[in-house]
Amino acid sequence: METGNRYIRFDWAMKRLLRNKANFAVLEGLLTVLLGERITIQKLLESESNQEDEYDKYNRVDMLAEDSKGQLILIEVQNNNEYAYFQRMLFGTSKLVTEYINRGEGYDKVRKVYSVNIVYFSLGHGKDIVYHGKTEFHGIHTGEVLELTPFQRQTFKVDTVSQLYPEYYILRVNDFNQIAKSPLEEWIYYLNTGNIPESATAPGLNEVRERLKLDRMTKEELDAYYRHLDNVVILRDNIFTERAEGRAEGRMEGRAEGELQKAKEIASNLKKAGLNIEIIARSTGLSILEVEKL
Repeated sequence: METGNRYIRFDWAMKRLLRNKANFAVLEGLLTVLLGERITIQKLLESESNQEDEYDKYNRVDMLAEDSKGQLILIEVQNNNEYAYFQRMLFGTSKLVTEYINRGEGYDKVRKVYSVNIVYFSLGHGKDIVYHGKTEFHGIHTGEVLELTPFQRQTFKVDTVSQLYPEYYILRVNDFNQIAKSPLEEWIYYLNTGNIPESATAPGLNEVRERLKLDRMTKEELDAYYRHLDNVVILRDNIFTERAEGRAEGRMEGRAEGELQKAKEIASNLKKAGLNIEIIARSTGLSILEVEKL
């Protein structure tokens, strides 16, 4: 593995460098590996990258690309935990579907949308590092997948119904802590660490080596970049702190619940033995009302 942070983090590159057509090969490499088909970016479109406040500026960045097939690809990097992120993904694709069709056009003109989400927190509950979501219709009696007619296949130039709908990719890069053995894992390793395995051959990573070196930046650019890294570290620390506090609170609540249940069991036994309710309450710490309800 290559050591030391020699390359610019992907989210910063998205803000400053990857919007340049000369650097499209980096994005094309990632998308080609992820989507399993050769992706050529024609142009970048308007996205929500002009953030409203300083915090959000470091928290996330997005980029909207149109490929040679007219498909829309929304790439978003999210640094901080967001509990409603699944809904955010849905909102983003829905907005693109409705915005990129002209009034009066038929539904056959609805654009294909890919939503690529690079998240630096554990979104949802699962063990994998990359998840793919798509829409399929299954028969509730037969279990079969609803298919397109031959005419629809020919007209829309796709093979399955799911190809007509938005597709989602979630890359939980923080959870990758092993040796990269595939092109996708090589990309995940770079996204997580900012470095590239020496043996990496995945499309786009050679362009990262050539174009995204730290030593290509000016002093002013480096100063701004390191301020960005400092803010990212703060965001990561916040996530870690939230998790630690949540675990601690859970343990405390569990202990308190266990102690309460034990007190109720003791009080119940004393009540069965005919002991005075007030004495039981003082002995167990329960209220008289709680003892009476036992």
